[in-house]
Amino acid sequence: MNSKVLADKAQPLGHYPHVKRVGDFIYISGTSSRRADNTHVGAEQDAAGEWQLDIRLQTRAVIDNIAELLKSMDADLSHVIDITTFLVDMSDFAGYNEVYGSYFDHTGPTRTTVAVHQLPHSNLLIEIKAVAFLP
Repeated sequence: MNSKVLADKAQPLGHYPHVKRVGDFIYISGTSSRRADNTHVGAEQDAAGEWQLDIRLQTRAVIDNIAELLKSMDADLSHVIDITTFLVDMSDFAGYNEVYGSYFDHTGPTRTTVAVHQLPHSNLLIEIKAVAFLP
């Protein structure tokens, strides 16, 4: 088994690795758009102090983060076989699905998308966990 916490990524909020390889399988912990400095891609505060959240920007950042985690294990997005997506609001499904489709097609990973009450930060609209296979 090989587990990694990458120093240049947002640090886990608990005692778990970003990514773990077990045999031919690579498991990616739930990943968000949180940056290493604890800000979030797709979350901008306007002049009135209100947060403007963008599901498309967050989805792209999450998938790009997953790609970087896979790279640390000498894998890439083509190795992903299963994805579970957590959305705070299913009204964001269309925007998420649009960006997702720019990375994967119908031959890509199996996928489950569920609505959740909340994620670890109020600026997060999405979190994704993934499993990859690399013999």
